[in-house]
Amino acid sequence: MQFSTFVLSALSIAGALAQSSVKVHVVRVGGNNGSLTFSPNDIQVPVGEMVQFQFGPQNHTVTQSSFAQPCAPIASNSNVTGVFSGFMFTTANSTNAPTYTFMVNNTTPMWLYCSQAKHCQAGMSMVINVAPGNKTLAAYQALAKSVTTNLAPGEAAGAAASTPTSSSGTSSSGSSSGSSGSSGSSGSSGSDGSADTTGSSAASASSAAATKAAASLATSIAPSSSLCLAFLVALGMVLLA
Repeated sequence: MQFSTFVLSALSIAGALAQSSVKVHVVRVGGNNGSLTFSPNDIQVPVGEMVQFQFGPQNHTVTQSSFAQPCAPIASNSNVTGVFSGFMFTTANSTNAPTYTFMVNNTTPMWLYCSQAKHCQAGMSMVINVAPGNKTLAAYQALAKSVTTNLAPGEAAGAAASTPTSSSGTSSSGSSSGSSGSSGSSGSSGSDGSADTTGSSAASASSAAATKAAASLATSIAPSSSLCLAFLVALGMVLLA
């Protein structure tokens, strides 16, 4: 389903629409008392008419899903881009609440939910152009309660599933990275260090061996040197005589 979507302030969109004959269906997203609701949450909108979402306090979204996979962007399981308002933060005393408006281009049922935290599981969802049959808003909300993740477009199911333990995951990743870094550092310095130590040991061993060899040589030569010296002294005395 393709939509012409745009986000404007409540005042500017009201002014623009006042100059046209297009009918606009207004839906309130979240209540001033903090309630997690779309109001109204079940509407019929003919092709060519528009739906404007006016955001209440907190930080909500309007995100489209399929009926079979609530709380997950429709783009994650089909080739439909779908509706997504982005996260719209506002406060109870805001005088210019954010709005999100799009035109309905066909009568295919549209299942919409808030992808903030667990708002979808808490029943913050609605339908546009529901068809007769078993696929009702109540049935959608019952399915949503059994879903463990609540995703916005671009979020991976695995990442969202690990959100409750994200801090420990980050910590684990951080410590992994840290240990990897410290491992790399200690490994590198350990490797260099052990190479240096081996070199020093080898040099010490070589030096000791050379010293020992020199001492042995000196010991073996010492008697011969004494004999040579005695011979030279005797020869000198003979020559002097």
